[in-house]
Amino acid sequence: MSKHHRADPFLDAMIRFDNLPAEGRKLHVTASEEQRDVLAGELGITTLEKLEADLSATPFRGGVRIEGDVRARTVQPCVVTFEPVVQEIIEPVDRILLPGAEKAYSGPAGAEVFVDLEREDLPDYVDGPELDLTSIITETVALALDPYPRAPGASIDAIEVAHDAPEPSPFAALQRLKNES
Repeated sequence: MSKHHRADPFLDAMIRFDNLPAEGRKLHVTASEEQRDVLAGELGITTLEKLEADLSATPFRGGVRIEGDVRARTVQPCVVTFEPVVQEIIEPVDRILLPGAEKAYSGPAGAEVFVDLEREDLPDYVDGPELDLTSIITETVALALDPYPRAPGASIDAIEVAHDAPEPSPFAALQRLKNES
């Protein structure tokens, strides 16, 4: 893995949503080998063999709605055997981005805040009319990664780990001394 610093815009995934046509705009993103190496380092995985995204950006209430899918092939070490584990990722994307900052809660100090966990995701807020979709693509892959990749058939029992006998209790030594006298 190379240790490059990301320059923004990193992937060719920039859109302007202030003059987006009503029918929207389609965007196909394919990461180069060098870009995949940098992203693999950021994601903490061995290799990012493939990274593609097909997204469409359509106007939505003064902002933009991003829909499509992200496809990736990743390689990570197995948590048991450290053998390479390949994961195919195909994840849908459906995000709403609105201009401006999120409004802060202006209730009284110490007031209770109700959080509805069943409600759909809140929109994200962006500054300015340009939007780099690299972070959405990277975040989608990061959330889809298996946090504990395991090679087929790998288990702790399958590897030979020396099981030492448990240490005898200090009271067992006292018992031996008592029996000897």
